[in-house]
Amino acid sequence: MGFYLRERNESQRPLVSEGAQAYKEELAKVIQQMMFVSGETAEPSPETTTIIEEIVHTQVVEMLKRSTASATRRGSRSISTNDLFFLIRHDKAKLSRLVTFLSWKDVRKTAKDSDDKGGDAGDIGGDDPLGGADGGPGAGGPVVGDAGKKNKRTKVILPWDVSSYFSEQVPERDDDEDEDEEEMNAATILRLKTADERTKNMTKEEYVHYSECRQASFTFRKAKRFREWAGFHLYTDSKPNDDIVDILGFLTFEIVQVLTEEALQVKAQEEKTKNRIGDANPQSQKRKRETGLFGEQEEGRTPVGPKHIQEAFRRLQSKGPNRVWMGPARSVRRTELRLI
Repeated sequence: MGFYLRERNESQRPLVSEGAQAYKEELAKVIQQMMFVSGETAEPSPETTTIIEEIVHTQVVEMLKRSTASATRRGSRSISTNDLFFLIRHDKAKLSRLVTFLSWKDVRKTAKDSDDKGGDAGDIGGDDPLGGADGGPGAGGPVVGDAGKKNKRTKVILPWDVSSYFSEQVPERDDDEDEDEEEMNAATILRLKTADERTKNMTKEEYVHYSECRQASFTFRKAKRFREWAGFHLYTDSKPNDDIVDILGFLTFEIVQVLTEEALQVKAQEEKTKNRIGDANPQSQKRKRETGLFGEQEEGRTPVGPKHIQEAFRRLQSKGPNRVWMGPARSVRRTELRLI
């Protein structure tokens, strides 16, 4: 897997400029913050953040290539938000969170424009890569009163929705929830429960740091450098709009979060196996009994390493539906990269 990433990294990445190199160095801190929010409390090594950055870059490039191919089939030279929606159509919970993020984006923009160009009201949820989908500080919820009517969120219509086939839209009902929204709510409740478990024993200072880390993003206030880092000009002819960059920023956070959570499970299973083997070894039990007051201290918690990230990536690549090979029986089959 490491050779695969290194080969793709060397063959697909453009020559980096000084600005792109500075952006890559900044990503190390961003990835550390995202890993902290995802449950990694120890400080990861530079090798770990580097391999995560390579995986994220490979995933972004793959999304751009597939979106460009989809746009070409539509007869368009530029990718649209629908092309990115189509890539994650099988993950209904993630798709619903993304739709919610985009629907509240206009509300936050309207609140920023209505502000008197002062205070912090313009930053409501603007730097939250999760888009407030989990009900966090950047959720940007509905506003009470007349402002709530003006700032009502817009409905994002997916290209495969029946309503997209008609020019006239049926008025929405506030209590109308489809199956995708119900699945999203269940996933959101699970995330909130996990976040509550992670933060319930934190001090005030630790929780403030957690809230700051939750705002980490690949794209917020660095969209130009993100486009250079991803090599947009190599895969699409037109300049992507802000929604495209925001969607990719949302998805990069999701990639780091899923990778970290899977790597933590790999590390936990590894430690459990080592402890089981150690308990079965009589020599290790004898050493434990001989350890006295001045014996070796218990080692501190170690962070996930590159091997855990690689194993997590391998497991994530093995998940999902398997496609039937339609080529010749003895031909070399190229494994398709799965999107995380």
